[in-house]
Amino acid sequence: MSTPLLSVSGIEVIYNHVILVLKGVSFQVPQGGIVALLGGNGAGKTTTLRAVSRLLKGERGEVTKGYIEYKGERIDSLTPYDLVRRGVVQVMEGRHCFAHLSVEENLLTGAYTRKVPRAEVERSLEKVYAYFPRLKERRNSQSGYTSGGEQQMTAIGRALMATPTMILLDEPSMGLAPQIVEEIFEIVKDLNSKEGVSFLLAEQNTTVALRYSNYGYILENGRIVMDGEASALANNEDVKEFYLGVSSGGRKSFRDSKHYKRRKRWLA
Repeated sequence: MSTPLLSVSGIEVIYNHVILVLKGVSFQVPQGGIVALLGGNGAGKTTTLRAVSRLLKGERGEVTKGYIEYKGERIDSLTPYDLVRRGVVQVMEGRHCFAHLSVEENLLTGAYTRKVPRAEVERSLEKVYAYFPRLKERRNSQSGYTSGGEQQMTAIGRALMATPTMILLDEPSMGLAPQIVEEIFEIVKDLNSKEGVSFLLAEQNTTVALRYSNYGYILENGRIVMDGEASALANNEDVKEFYLGVSSGGRKSFRDSKHYKRRKRWLA
């Protein structure tokens, strides 16, 4: 991987001064890369993103060991507002639109940190609509009455209004139809290639995440247990069996899913 835009080194995260959630997590995101954090529910993916975006305090969590660097500088003492100003924006799990505001009003809230003329904000808005034409059609609709896919697009579009260099994308496929998931990931790919936005995405849908990512890290119980190029992980027999439900003998049935032929090597 190239010189990292984001570097996370040996972080530990504790909630409520007692509960250890992340245990020595280290990874990197290169400039212009799409990096996936993979793993099941409760593996520590969301906590990792919140550690980077400095949103842990709202959940009574804190980084107690290790450090996080962005563009070669420590960001431990920065606020979420400071990070947004520096180009790091998180799209939260569950979409979190302002339900009582229109789609366009939601998008405009993403530009609140920018001290620029209204004309520049309007240009950013039109760029968002170019990537999400469906949002332009629904621009005056109340966000709470739009579909799940449209709300996810609104959340990503709102992040784009801050002109980020990196987006932390938490479970973008959650609760969405496969066709909408593919559409959103295609837009992520376009934003990466055309706008140069780097992505760190947390995702349970390993199949889709590895197809669109350059590199992946697999989390289990707050630790990174495996990492590698996305194509290598997608073809790894352990990953295929434990995370994709496919073994060398073909797709596993639900009846057999509790009887693993292969022991998890990283737990041995």
